[in-house]
Amino acid sequence: MKTIRWGILGLGKIANSFAKDMQIVEGSEVYAVASRSQEKADEFGATYKAVNCYDSYEKLAKDPNVDAIYIATPHVRHHQDTLLCLQHGKAVLCEKPFAMNLAQVEEMIATAKQHDVLLMEALWTRFMPHFKFVQDELATGKYGAVKTLTADFCFDAPFNPEGRLYNKDLGGGSLLDIGIYPAFLALAMLGKPETISAKAKIGKTGVDEETEMTFTYSSGTKAHLASSIKIKTPSLATFVCENGMIIMQGQFHMKDKVTTVLDGVKVDHDFGYQAKGYHFEIMHFSDLLRADKKESPIMTYDFSRMLISTLDTVREQIGLEYDLKS
Repeated sequence: MKTIRWGILGLGKIANSFAKDMQIVEGSEVYAVASRSQEKADEFGATYKAVNCYDSYEKLAKDPNVDAIYIATPHVRHHQDTLLCLQHGKAVLCEKPFAMNLAQVEEMIATAKQHDVLLMEALWTRFMPHFKFVQDELATGKYGAVKTLTADFCFDAPFNPEGRLYNKDLGGGSLLDIGIYPAFLALAMLGKPETISAKAKIGKTGVDEETEMTFTYSSGTKAHLASSIKIKTPSLATFVCENGMIIMQGQFHMKDKVTTVLDGVKVDHDFGYQAKGYHFEIMHFSDLLRADKKESPIMTYDFSRMLISTLDTVREQIGLEYDLKS
């Protein structure tokens, strides 16, 4: 099995989680890392035994020995950093949100096709066994139609106007950072809604500190979704169906426990993850690369388009605009 030599671009908290989980993935290694600080690159690289540590993103993109690059920079940089890597012929796994809007996503996809390289949005939940279990359970039909989905992702982040979550210049706010998870869940499990309504609390730095969304389907199904960086909740996802319920325990986007209730019988399911959960998407992407695939059959371009279009619609309704420089 060919070992995939990974480059990691942007070395913050999520990059550490990604690199740590890679340690248990057979046939994948952290080969090179890049930060705008040589000191930070050297420190991160030493932790994960990287061969090359760069003080610029372009140097990483040009490394001829790198097979794939994971982009973990702030949201507003995803578009430009992805284009840089694609233009140098590198396969790219870009952290969610794929970009800031649909226009940027379309340019990324077009560039990947132009250079004939693999590109995928890194929405790790899609590849986790507990997510697939819920998807498969609903698909059996034994629960009957889904009447409502209620899902939220909320935590209390200390106010820091310069920090990533509150800084509008960095793409801050709850929607793009964590509200994307409830929206993703509804789209993945229920499909594209007939109507979307949303409201938000915009804070003093101009970002959405709290957002509520309602997706309504032609069947009558409704998804009530929320995100917040001001309050903490268990962050559950609950499907109420005609014949029972499925509860993805908090935090639903990563927790390896699901409770099902069918015809009055309650069962707890524990998937016992050996790591945080990034290893599932790393394995999937690596397998695609070895098979010379250019698009994931699971996290497809069309799904990423639908997801970012949904977020664009929500942002329009809540009046959240970003001053994009690229």
